[in-house]
Amino acid sequence: MVAVSLPVTTLGATGLPVTRIGLGLAALGRPAYITLGRDRDLGADRDVDAMRRRSHQVLDAAYGAGVRYFDVARSYGRAEEFLASWLHERGVAPDAVTVGSKWGYRYTGEWRLDAPVQEVKDHSLDTFRRQEGETLALLGTYLRLYQVHSATLDSGILDDEGVLRALVDMSRGGVAVGLTVSGPGQSDTIRRALRVDVDGTNPFTSVQATWNVLEPSAGAALEEAHAAGWGVLVKEALANGRLVTPPDVTFAGKLTELASTHGAGTDQVALAAALVQPWADVVLSGAVTEAQLLSNLAALSISLTESEMASLGTLAEAPEAYWRHRSSLEWR
Repeated sequence: MVAVSLPVTTLGATGLPVTRIGLGLAALGRPAYITLGRDRDLGADRDVDAMRRRSHQVLDAAYGAGVRYFDVARSYGRAEEFLASWLHERGVAPDAVTVGSKWGYRYTGEWRLDAPVQEVKDHSLDTFRRQEGETLALLGTYLRLYQVHSATLDSGILDDEGVLRALVDMSRGGVAVGLTVSGPGQSDTIRRALRVDVDGTNPFTSVQATWNVLEPSAGAALEEAHAAGWGVLVKEALANGRLVTPPDVTFAGKLTELASTHGAGTDQVALAAALVQPWADVVLSGAVTEAQLLSNLAALSISLTESEMASLGTLAEAPEAYWRHRSSLEWR
């Protein structure tokens, strides 16, 4: 594989080298997900072998284009397995990439599009112990960042001394510890996580949050996390496909007009809006085809003006409305 250089930075105080755009495998590691347009993008052939081949193809394209941060999770079907097999088959050295995974959800979809429940949340210490072992068995020394998957205040994890001490131990063992957040309470969860104290130690050094032009409410809290030295990763910058051409009709005019001005796709404008945030270290692409990935990467060449960002700012929805809409999306 011929590698290309993308802008590289470090993920806050973790010191981990990351590219400004990373590849997340949430939509590549399992047959069903909530991203719009999956019938068009993936077609009907979604057996394990087909999805493994597709994952490897997109990973090849990403690595060849210079992407060096890859993001998976225990609940992303076989995403960890697909990534691990690709790393080994391609002979990628552990220090050539930064791999982040997550624990706290269990995949229950059984590789079915019509499974009544696709994943189940469990932030208990037993789950951490079990999933840590499962992740390490697949990724081994490639694992550089382990994140709590979708921490919330009501899950109780930020007050669970047993789990927090286990996370401190992991961080002292050389794997950086972070958390991801979701829902209208993202900001409150981030600020509570910043105050975690286990005998003078906070195990968390990074946060991954949803931020996009429809749901920018976590921006101030992410800025605080960045100022505290945390690495910041942005997920769902395309709002699960709502910002991809053709975008949702409720804001299509403004977004397509800006895209036309820049001779770009709406995905590139939406990603550029996330990349310009001064606190954002990594913005994740959730591409499932090589064409989508290359289009996403082209966002790095777009510079949005202050007035253009202000125009995009008018697209923001109330957080509760945004997350209610997201919860209504079908697994496809």
